[in-house]
Amino acid sequence: MTGMTSSTRPLLNRRLAEFGTTIFAEMSALAVQTGSINLGQGFPDTDGPEEVREAAVRALRDGRGNQYPPGPGVPELRTAIAAHQERRYGLTYDPDTEVLVTAGATEAIAATLLALLEPGDEVIALEPYYDSYAACIAMAGGTRVPVTLRPHEDSFRLDLDELRAAVTDRTRLLLVNTPHNPTGTVLTREELTAIAELAVERDLLVVTDEVYEHLVFDAAEHLPLAAFPGMRDRTVTIGSAGKTFSFTGWKVGWVTAAPGLVSAVRSAKQFLTYVASGPFQYAVAEALRLPDSYFEAFRDDMRVKRDLLSAGLTEAGFKVFRPSGTYFITTDIRPLGESDGFAFCRALPERAGVVAIPNAVFYDHREQGAPFVRFAFCKRTSVLEEAASRLKSLAA
Repeated sequence: MTGMTSSTRPLLNRRLAEFGTTIFAEMSALAVQTGSINLGQGFPDTDGPEEVREAAVRALRDGRGNQYPPGPGVPELRTAIAAHQERRYGLTYDPDTEVLVTAGATEAIAATLLALLEPGDEVIALEPYYDSYAACIAMAGGTRVPVTLRPHEDSFRLDLDELRAAVTDRTRLLLVNTPHNPTGTVLTREELTAIAELAVERDLLVVTDEVYEHLVFDAAEHLPLAAFPGMRDRTVTIGSAGKTFSFTGWKVGWVTAAPGLVSAVRSAKQFLTYVASGPFQYAVAEALRLPDSYFEAFRDDMRVKRDLLSAGLTEAGFKVFRPSGTYFITTDIRPLGESDGFAFCRALPERAGVVAIPNAVFYDHREQGAPFVRFAFCKRTSVLEEAASRLKSLAA
């Protein structure tokens, strides 16, 4: 090829060599090709509150955010984030020094890990994990150390002894996600207490991804790790507007942490996007001030959808792990006589006209995740009913 060097060195940085096209892109393309219902990627098929959308339109028309917003985020949004954390959890943050707005939670994760890790640092993450964790740890030169959540009766559970045993002298931070994608597990007060005690004892930083904080069902409750003893100054908490207000395309996320941590993350973030989502930041500031009734109705609606799809999957022959949070259901395909999630998901569009995601993509130990498949239920009720109807063909 003209202009190319004769070097045999691969073009892609070796740290990213294991990360090709994401499974989400592959399965979404398959959904389009086959006309299938896409329960793979986690985005809603309806927009969020009309008043929040109108707030974005108003900001655009008023010229707020159409030029570069301030690097840390617009003051109105930073103030609203701090007020939200205090109102919901009793956590007080200074909007000027302890809040940073990012281009979605994905950038928050990337900037945090790039800022806090040196090559060779170990990061303990709960496996299965959101795919960007692995890529961001790799880009930072860190080493990921997975601690596997294992199926126990109707949920996935953390083995605290396994977590403690994973910590070494090279461990820099714990990367925690609760409510947990993809398993739907919500870590209990006892589990979070143990994580906090371990972090304090071993002097570890903790990065906690809490983007599903408003999607906690049944008797469970969302407990931010930063509120536990000794955690306020060692925890980077990551939040997002996309999952809570159903505007995932706006890409508005945030970090709350002690000033030194926010300053470190901002140093990395300014060389990623610098800033993003100007007018949408003003709209999200208004969204965070919605009354509690909005958050309760949103959660209740998702709970009904969870139950609808759970019932349909059970009827189709799956073993269903009923999630305590998020908008994903993990299933076991072995009762259907299957054991390879990749093969199952690639064949499912032709077999039943539905797209799902193989959980193995979220594991280092691929064999641990092989029989598990994830479905998203953040869709219209009619879509979920049609998906459940199509999946019944598997039971036959």
